[in-house]
Amino acid sequence: MSRQRSRSRSLAIQALYQWQIAGQDVVDIVSHFMVEQDTKSFDTQYFEELVHGVPASLDKLDEALSSCLDRSLEAVDPVERAILRVGAYELIEHPEIPYRVVINEAVELAKTFGAEKGHRYVNGVLDKAARALRPLEAAARR
Repeated sequence: MSRQRSRSRSLAIQALYQWQIAGQDVVDIVSHFMVEQDTKSFDTQYFEELVHGVPASLDKLDEALSSCLDRSLEAVDPVERAILRVGAYELIEHPEIPYRVVINEAVELAKTFGAEKGHRYVNGVLDKAARALRPLEAAARR
């Protein structure tokens, strides 16, 4: 199950990148991915939730991230921006996923898709966001 979740996140990052860059409708993007990908290799429900949920929660996500950034969100690399938004979405909407798992998954995605040292930036931003969004869980881990 967790490997399928990881694959769902990876595909969601690609889909959200496409949404950010091309401005294409998320329904069309999801449909395209469902046709092009082996749907047995990932959790399709989770993929759809992320691809629909991030744009639907954009203001809330961007607000949660903005205080953790050293620049405007629009100045962040588009791949890393998509990764940060998925991470923030999971921190807010999926409290059952430990925040360390959310951060680790995001860091791995940044190593795969992001700029050379992008994973360090993603780690730092999401660590700050986790402390703000999940203060009890973060304090218990320190």
